[in-house]
Amino acid sequence: MKSINTFEQLLTECTSQGKRIWQVAQAYESEWCEVPINKMRQVATSSLKAMKEAIRSGLNSTEMSMSGMCGDDCNKLQKRFALRPAIFGKTFEKILTYSLATSEENIRMGKIVACPTAGSCGIVPAVITAISEEYNISEERQVNALITAGEIGRIISARVPLAGAVAGCQAECGAAAAMAAGAVTQLLGGEPRQVLNAVALTLKNILGLTCDPVCGLVEVPCVKRNPFMAVMAITACELAISGVESKIPVDEVVDAMEQTGQLMSPALKESSMGGLARTKTAVKLQSDLFS
Repeated sequence: MKSINTFEQLLTECTSQGKRIWQVAQAYESEWCEVPINKMRQVATSSLKAMKEAIRSGLNSTEMSMSGMCGDDCNKLQKRFALRPAIFGKTFEKILTYSLATSEENIRMGKIVACPTAGSCGIVPAVITAISEEYNISEERQVNALITAGEIGRIISARVPLAGAVAGCQAECGAAAAMAAGAVTQLLGGEPRQVLNAVALTLKNILGLTCDPVCGLVEVPCVKRNPFMAVMAITACELAISGVESKIPVDEVVDAMEQTGQLMSPALKESSMGGLARTKTAVKLQSDLFS
């Protein structure tokens, strides 16, 4: 099979073979990794189950992180929704609580799936799980969506390292949101071109997002970025499946993200030397925590 390193190449393969992204992706991975497709799908299924277990654990815990800064926000949301439903309805409630639950499991050192990173671990699971529950989507189709999300992340990472220390949070939560947008677009019947358009719409609207963790910990603002980016993924999906297109092709958007990361100050790339991490309150929190 030809090497697939760009979204244009991926779309060409999908078009020429008359296949969906997950079909091309699983065949590609199977060949290059020399692993049977059924074994690869077993791994993806195990990851999906681990994601859902992290959601369940997170929904039922109020344990705070070692710093004491995060850990009970998901519980606050659940209590509020029990009293008054969310403005955008039940699916919106699930996306917010599931993404927070997973991200809070991460800062408690619980078991999560880094997708693509630990700091952005709540976005893909929340979107796939919430939408699948609301639309009664089978596990098989959810695995297909997860494979599509993985392929999106793989191609982005071939051009831009998915690390806040290299390209800011646009490369972590941004990539996760793009993966989720593509996955849910496929779940709702989107064609490959629409899936990749959702990726482009997501990434170009998150360019420049800094990585400025308070106290050098993946907690503030990282935990709450997960629900924000999960909602952005849904926005991109709704636009893409309605025929709204990105004027800039997705591969060029990825190139722009790489350039933006290179231009970003080192103080805003996980060093905690700028942005939110150097606000007066953040400096005091750091002093109190490490004194």
